[in-house]
Amino acid sequence: MRKPVTSFVLAILILLFLYSAGCRRAGVWLAKRDVPPHADAIVVLMGSFPERVLQAYDSWKAGLAARIIIVEESMGPFSRLEERGVDIVSNSEQAASSLIELGVPADSILLLPGNARSTIDEALAVRKYLDSDGSADTLILVSSPSHMRRATMIFSAALNKGNNSLYIGSVPSEYTGFNADKWWKRKEDIQSVVSEFIKIVSFRLFEKNKLK
Repeated sequence: MRKPVTSFVLAILILLFLYSAGCRRAGVWLAKRDVPPHADAIVVLMGSFPERVLQAYDSWKAGLAARIIIVEESMGPFSRLEERGVDIVSNSEQAASSLIELGVPADSILLLPGNARSTIDEALAVRKYLDSDGSADTLILVSSPSHMRRATMIFSAALNKGNNSLYIGSVPSEYTGFNADKWWKRKEDIQSVVSEFIKIVSFRLFEKNKLK
C-alpha cells in the first residue's frame, strides 16, 4: 500500500504536468527576468555555460555589476583522471577563462570552491562566501531561461534568512534555443518546461529544508 505522502506528491506532479502542458505562459513564467539597476555581483550558474557566460559578459559590460561570481562545478568521475595525473580543465575554469578572453578583468571574477552538483550547492557556496565577506545586498543570477525561476527560488531561500535581506535579480540568457513564448512547439522545450515544474515541486516539498 502506498504511503499517503507518495500518492499526494504523485498527484501534484501529474496536475502540474497537465497544467504546464496546457498553459502557454508556462515558459514565460519560468524565464523570470528581474533586472535591478545595479548589483554587487553577477552569479553565473553552471550548466550550459556558453550561453550563460555570454549573457554574464553582456550584463557586466552593461554595468549591472563589477564582480562576477562562479561556483566551482563538480566534475564527477573526471576527478579519477586527475588522481592519475591527467590535467583537467573544469567547466567553471573554462567559464572564467572565457569571460577573461571576452574582456572581463581577471580580478573581477571570483571562482568559489564548492564542488557543486546542483543549484542548491551553488547557493550554499555563495551564502558561505557572503557570510564571511558581508559586502553584498543585491545579486543578479544569470542562467538558462527555463532554469531561471527555480534558481531565483533557491537563492532567495538560501540567502534571505533571519534579518538578512538580499535582493535576488535575474537575467535569463538570450543566447539560447529555448522559446519561452512557444515552448510547446519543440520537443526539447516541452521536456525543459515539464522537468522544471517537477523540480520546483520537489524543491518546495523536500529540498528547501537543505537551505535552513
